[in-house]
Amino acid sequence: MLPTLKIPREDLISNGMINAFIEDSVANLEYEDAIYLLFKPKDLDRFRVFIESEHERTKSLIDDYDLENGYVVLVYKLDLKFREDFNIVKTGRYSKTSPAFQKLFPKTVEIIINGLRKDELSLQYRIFNKTDDLVKFWEDLFGMSFSKDQEIWHGWKQEAETLNTNKIKEYV
Repeated sequence: MLPTLKIPREDLISNGMINAFIEDSVANLEYEDAIYLLFKPKDLDRFRVFIESEHERTKSLIDDYDLENGYVVLVYKLDLKFREDFNIVKTGRYSKTSPAFQKLFPKTVEIIINGLRKDELSLQYRIFNKTDDLVKFWEDLFGMSFSKDQEIWHGWKQEAETLNTNKIKEYV
């Protein structure tokens, strides 16, 4: 869901973004149709500039707050034109999401192997399109054949998508 915010990837990385969540049980704040981005910024001045620029770039940034140990959460309102896609993702039917939603995710990503840069299909593209290599990977792993109508990624797990103190401890 993060790509629907259209935040430049470089800005997320350079400002210490860790992960995105659909709920925050740490701060006990609830926003409807929102996504919570967890950051651990190294340069607070740079991070403040990022937040200011985000407020100028979009009206979707609706809150920001500090957690213990230097963590910061930015809360964005999700683009409701993708509401149906969000619901489809939550039911684990990734290949059924709209072409407009899928287009927001990169088709390829750059990876580095032994110092050499190489473009490879992104995981999201593979999941949306049930690519043969991903199907084969799971079939080999489980020793079974998948039917054409089966999705090839695990379903939505709300607890995995919820920020909690245990998740923060994982990032320390």
